[in-house]
Amino acid sequence: MRMFRFKKLLVWVGLLSALVSDGFCDFDYEYIGPAVQQEGMHVWGSSPVIGPDGRVHLYVAQWPMDTRPNFSGWYKDCEIAHYVGDAPEGPFEFVCVAVPDEGGLFNSPHNPTVQKIDDQYVLCFIVNENSQLKSQRIVMYVADDLEDTWRPAAGAEADGTILRKSTNPTDWNYTAQLGVSNPTLIKHDGKYLLYDKSVIKTDPAAKRGRYTYGVAISDTLEGPYAHFPEPVTEVGMGIEDAYAFSMNDSVYLISRDFGSKRGSHGGGLLWKSSDGLRFPSRDVTRSFEHLSHYVGEDTLSGATVYRGDLSGRLERPQVLMVDGKPAYLYVATGTNATPGHGSCSHVFRIKARGQ
Repeated sequence: MRMFRFKKLLVWVGLLSALVSDGFCDFDYEYIGPAVQQEGMHVWGSSPVIGPDGRVHLYVAQWPMDTRPNFSGWYKDCEIAHYVGDAPEGPFEFVCVAVPDEGGLFNSPHNPTVQKIDDQYVLCFIVNENSQLKSQRIVMYVADDLEDTWRPAAGAEADGTILRKSTNPTDWNYTAQLGVSNPTLIKHDGKYLLYDKSVIKTDPAAKRGRYTYGVAISDTLEGPYAHFPEPVTEVGMGIEDAYAFSMNDSVYLISRDFGSKRGSHGGGLLWKSSDGLRFPSRDVTRSFEHLSHYVGEDTLSGATVYRGDLSGRLERPQVLMVDGKPAYLYVATGTNATPGHGSCSHVFRIKARGQ
């Protein structure tokens, strides 16, 4: 028994050493403060990119608080707004509505993620048809600048739709219940990897499906993109709100800890892959914590909870990379202590442990 425990300890030591040596496990999160909040509005995911002038641009999901009950405006009335600040910490000022809610077949643009790849700015987000979640799909816009002159990607449909759930019965998300959603895009080893979430059922008798991520691949930035036939995360190891980045020849997903797989439901996870096509559950580690861990429970004791609970569940992680390394984390929460303000986003500095 002692020998078994000793061998098991050696395995965990080896895994920890590998994680520390790749450079990311040595980072902590320093809370800076709110990134974007607006009176009378719900603000959700805020995705950053550095502009040619060195300023930080945020593309933010937002919708009016008074139009829908129970937070449902995210898939009924959302728009994507553009904010800008002189520094990653903010403050951020509203510029314009970059992608309006058109309703109908291009309804409620939501969960934006923005990157600069190959000297092009790329904005991906989700829409649905007539507030029907089963119709969710991913749109890709590109632009030469950040003046909000976005145009549909060349390989997309006319409205910019770049990815729908698969129509191939042998693909992993052919039976996806809620379409495809929550994109994140990187360039890795000369390929363009568009990660996407689907909710799939492995048991027809189950009431709910499993939240799983896959990837669509293209040889060119603007597509078209083809589904990789297998999921990249293990079915049953729930994942939500993933953001992809590459570092030290590995690909990472930073995500919400969906289902409390590595701690509490309020924080996040870090997933690691050697090829970007498989993220084994054995390599998943705890990342960030819930908001009250950083600001204290007393700070949120009188807060209004629009989504989640008083712990301040953090969702929609988006990372600002500086010199090829994660530098700032932007996350959303449905808990806000500022009267008259809805859900909001917060910014953290990512720093080497011990600094």
